[in-house]
Amino acid sequence: MKNKIDSVCVYSASSTKIDPIYFETAENLGKLLAENQIRLINGAGRIGLMRTVADAVLQHNGRVTGVIPHFMVEQQWHHEALTELIQVDSMHERKQLMADLSHAVIALPGGCGTLEELLEIITWKQLGLYLNPIVILNTKGFFDPLLEMLEKAIQENFMRQQHGTIWTVASTPQEAIDQIYNTPLWDVSIRKFAAI
Repeated sequence: MKNKIDSVCVYSASSTKIDPIYFETAENLGKLLAENQIRLINGAGRIGLMRTVADAVLQHNGRVTGVIPHFMVEQQWHHEALTELIQVDSMHERKQLMADLSHAVIALPGGCGTLEELLEIITWKQLGLYLNPIVILNTKGFFDPLLEMLEKAIQENFMRQQHGTIWTVASTPQEAIDQIYNTPLWDVSIRKFAAI
């Protein structure tokens, strides 16, 4: 039975000087989200992959909810043409609300902010605080070093073997969409494995 997915939080970079393949992937993902009538939840950035995926959703008659702290709006770092813009007080509140609004997470490549968001949502799922699918969209092998590090953490017993099922890895936007629909929701009883 497929998961009911009405909204997906997409973590992604605000960088602009990156390989065009990353922009193509973000655009394709946005198109697929709109075609599947899935609302995009993101950080409301006006540049980089964050803007590209949002623009693609909007261009294909989809809906985008951006969540952004007040200080970023004051700096005019926000996308001004989203379906909905929610302003919050802090980065912590931003991340919490993005998770609360989403039925799944897809992570595109990015820098420290994106990696921090991804690792935090993985931690929340490990603790049973977020039960929905988390998909790492591994364009051009970008996440290979991180995936190796997570596997090393499992091998050396910093994480339990069961925690390797917290996320799935996709190589294309279509695979990512398929995985959010078909990945079983996290069993909250696995919380007992959160600590060793």
